[in-house]
Amino acid sequence: MQNKYSFKNTDFVILAGGKGTRIKKLLGKYPKPMLKFNNKHFVQYILNKISKYNFKRIIILCSYRHEIFFKKYHEKIINFSKIVCIRETKLLGTAGALINLKKLQVKNFFLTNGDTIFDIDLKLLTSGLDNNKIGIIALTDNKNQKSEKLNSLILKKNKIKIGKKSQYMNGGLYFFKKNIFKYIKKNLSLENELLPFLIAKNKISGKIFKDFFLDIGSKKYINFAGKKLKEKFKHPAVFLDRDGVINYDNNYVHKFKDFKFRPGVLKGLEYLTKKRYYLFIVTNQAGIGKKIFSEKSFFFLHKQIKEKLAKKNIYINDVQYSPFHPEAKIKKFKKVSSLRKPGNRMIENIKSSWDLNFKKSFMIGDKITDEKAAKKSNLKFFYSEKNFFLQIKKITNNY
Repeated sequence: MQNKYSFKNTDFVILAGGKGTRIKKLLGKYPKPMLKFNNKHFVQYILNKISKYNFKRIIILCSYRHEIFFKKYHEKIINFSKIVCIRETKLLGTAGALINLKKLQVKNFFLTNGDTIFDIDLKLLTSGLDNNKIGIIALTDNKNQKSEKLNSLILKKNKIKIGKKSQYMNGGLYFFKKNIFKYIKKNLSLENELLPFLIAKNKISGKIFKDFFLDIGSKKYINFAGKKLKEKFKHPAVFLDRDGVINYDNNYVHKFKDFKFRPGVLKGLEYLTKKRYYLFIVTNQAGIGKKIFSEKSFFFLHKQIKEKLAKKNIYINDVQYSPFHPEAKIKKFKKVSSLRKPGNRMIENIKSSWDLNFKKSFMIGDKITDEKAAKKSNLKFFYSEKNFFLQIKKITNNY
């Protein structure tokens, strides 16, 4: 069934306002979603998961130690989605906090708890959502990690009920239509009040997923969270230059009509996705600094690329770009920067945010500057060949 909900008009919201009273002694200076595992904040794992989609915005609702979220993420761009942090000045409850979304004129949105990660295909959650329902809950198996809230849910013919004994529980991940706001008021709990009400009124449906689920809301699960996260999310990666590798290098390509994929690229990206490789683009874009095209037009092009690739279930996990050049016309970009290849900061930025099997990772480029950047990061490098699919198939078969 075709998915009628476009992600480019949809926001993704992270609930990150809780104090984490059950694990207060383990938090130290951090709010719960900012706890570090494998040298990465827990919320970074959530961002890595969702930023591959073409969301309008990613919104973090925070309260306790809100300044940490603001400093790290507010108004940052991650894979062409803007992150917006909203501070809850008064405690409104986990559902009441959603009132603040009205300030940003949020319409349809996904919602997740900031202390859980559920590795599902978000397109599958929204596909087939009934017109008479205002939302849907992603359900997970309750046998491995029990929850104290909505931990016994029954699903029959897409109708969800709260039972006494059931193997399914709330996975802390939802999709809501914009008319959810008429049910939201201050001092309202999402899991204790709003969701049970919507379930009783048959206003919300559910869908069962068998995918990886982790909740760090208790000491028991925090103790092995780092290991579980690394086991799940550590994969090899392909670092790709853009012009001349993914698309034809037709001199400062910045419009979608001029962006033409090279032979075998789409098939090759599909192949790499099935092989569970992360896909990263690292590209010099001096045309921005030289005022040949704007940063805004560069963003718009890549949003369009994301949209096209998503239709084939291909997702670029991150794009790092450098607008810097010693001869740039825009003053702030007129400098030597390690972001610009042959510098390797773009590669290192990705390494710091992702769990990578770096020994099995490699880079493909078409210039000596690409090769030099890869070598600085001890990353295997290959020059681009005529057919991308045949090349990456040959490379991966030798690993």
